[in-house]
Amino acid sequence: MTARFLCLLCLLPAIACSRLDHIGKPPSFTPQADSAERVAMAYTGTPVPILPERPTDHASLWSREKSSLLGDRRAMKKGDILTVVIEIDEEANISNSTSRSRSGSENLAIPQLFGIPQRQDERLPAGASMANAVDLNSQAASGGDGQVSRQEQLTLRVAATILDVMPNGVLAIQGAQEVRVNFELRELLVSGYVRPEDITRNNEITYDKIASARISYGGRGQITDVQQPRLGQQVLDVILPF
Repeated sequence: MTARFLCLLCLLPAIACSRLDHIGKPPSFTPQADSAERVAMAYTGTPVPILPERPTDHASLWSREKSSLLGDRRAMKKGDILTVVIEIDEEANISNSTSRSRSGSENLAIPQLFGIPQRQDERLPAGASMANAVDLNSQAASGGDGQVSRQEQLTLRVAATILDVMPNGVLAIQGAQEVRVNFELRELLVSGYVRPEDITRNNEITYDKIASARISYGGRGQITDVQQPRLGQQVLDVILPF
């Protein structure tokens, strides 16, 4: 508990600075100088060898170049850009109900056993008898009812950059988008791994074809700060056991 409290104290200045950034002014954009997308574009890795031109290349409508009429313009190498289409429209309803009941009864009586109960009754307190030696009754009942209802709808498009090409050809992508309206900044982040063959001819890929997809849509600004609990309240929620 002490170590957790100290960690929270160390994080408080950083959290406070993030909120002080947009006091009296719109929130600042994330710097792009050291972003992973810019690094991937600037350092594309080993250059692809350029094949020598053939005499028929200039006389044909088809060419291997991306700028040609029928060229493949899909993102394939580190630093290329593709469009991620996010269309989430999901609805789930789960309802469970259980009921269980059990009852049992046991009775052991020895009214006549060589006269032993009658002899023992003389030594027992008034009202006690060995005629019904054991009498047990039990009853148990349990019931449960649960229901989960969820509905999500999100439609977005964001440009992502290929950060790396794995040895097996899988592409690691990451994209970020920031839109500032007045004093509120909306952020959209997406990352994951895609197969080159899943990228369409329009250089687009849907979110359901991204492995280990990480999609975040949120924001920061004055409206978001008002909707969040105060820093002291968040700390007390973690420390207080009740």
